[in-house]
Amino acid sequence: MSQNREVIVRELPKGALEPAHFEMREAPVPRPGDGEVRIRNILMSIDAANRAWMQGATYREAVKAGDVMHTYAIAEVVESRDPSLEPGQIVAVESRWADQVVVKARRAVRLPDVRPLSHLLSVYGIAGKTAYHGLVNVGRPKAGETVVVSAAAGSVGLFVGQIARALGCRAVGIAGGEDKCRWVVEHLGFDACVDHRGGNLFADLRQACPDGIDVYFDNVGGSVLETALFQMNLHGRVVCCGAVSQYDAQGPSGPRNLPGMVVVKRLRMEGFIVMDFADRDEAALADLHRWVDEGRLVVVEDIVEGLENAPAALIGLLAGENRGKRMVRVAPDP
Repeated sequence: MSQNREVIVRELPKGALEPAHFEMREAPVPRPGDGEVRIRNILMSIDAANRAWMQGATYREAVKAGDVMHTYAIAEVVESRDPSLEPGQIVAVESRWADQVVVKARRAVRLPDVRPLSHLLSVYGIAGKTAYHGLVNVGRPKAGETVVVSAAAGSVGLFVGQIARALGCRAVGIAGGEDKCRWVVEHLGFDACVDHRGGNLFADLRQACPDGIDVYFDNVGGSVLETALFQMNLHGRVVCCGAVSQYDAQGPSGPRNLPGMVVVKRLRMEGFIVMDFADRDEAALADLHRWVDEGRLVVVEDIVEGLENAPAALIGLLAGENRGKRMVRVAPDP
């Protein structure tokens, strides 16, 4: 391959993300220098965080106009200028929306031979580990408690509810649309799921959680978070993972019942990033593998084919069209 396809951020959005904000271009295949490797993207993770990076610096650098869009990817080493990695090895890496990218070898993590490779992005990757660490290490649920998770059909939410069930908790989802809620209960095994588009989230959530909420895993922020806070039990835990309802909004809004509800109910509200718990990944993966093998975790993946479709995949994710972990396949598994 003499040319390399890249998807750049043509301009930063001021409101909702649109296809016109991106542009596909061709560039020379990059060449690695000392201590670097050239990798071929196989699967690129599509996350709400992609949109957040376009709003400014977060836990990582901001994405700016003219940048090739950032991503987390599963990739194959094609050329190496570092003794620690060899061509043909499969790695996890901070990459870009492109066919091939040059990265520092020390930032590429060798991966085990798990097939299909897509599982290394979903249940055994960033989605599964985010769900596990957020619920287990931040939410700290006890058997018999009620766990509620928003964006329950999404890449993280679907695992949060299933993990809660595996730990002996009652799992209640919040999702958009009757069909999606039915799927969350019938296919994923949640005890209940509430439609946030149904017109009366407060009453519907109360009916689904007659004993209140002990752990709320928040992926959306805004009015859904506000509603959940009212129904938290004393000493409940709120796990702040994301705020997808706010990323495309021109005037983001926070819950109006903060800090009141936190004080009155003595809540613990904590944000986290999956990398915070990297030292506990081994234990997380052992549990995840065991639950999959036992049939207690259903793995759902939403794979969009083709680098050129990455912008549409992200726009669709922000609109809630995905079920399961969304990713873009750039090349076949080797």
